[in-house]
Amino acid sequence: MNNFFLAMALFLVLNILAGLWRVLKGPNPADRMVAAQLFGTTGVATLLLLAQALESPFIRNAALLFALLTVMTVLAFIRNTSYRLPEDEHNENL
Repeated sequence: MNNFFLAMALFLVLNILAGLWRVLKGPNPADRMVAAQLFGTTGVATLLLLAQALESPFIRNAALLFALLTVMTVLAFIRNTSYRLPEDEHNENL
């Protein structure tokens, strides 16, 4: 069964390498962010498979940490690319 988990982890790593194409050639920043989100999700899944195959709870903890960091990355992207009102319009709307 451990060989199955390791094979699936290798498949997911190959999936990350395929997603690297979208990061490098993405037509706009949103496409690149979706590819980065793919990296986060696939990385977490890979770590969980490795934790199961190697029976290591420490790797499982690292996967949980990466899941939290992935969410924070998306929030930072949204905050930096969201529409901002000019200063004068912002004061009028308050």
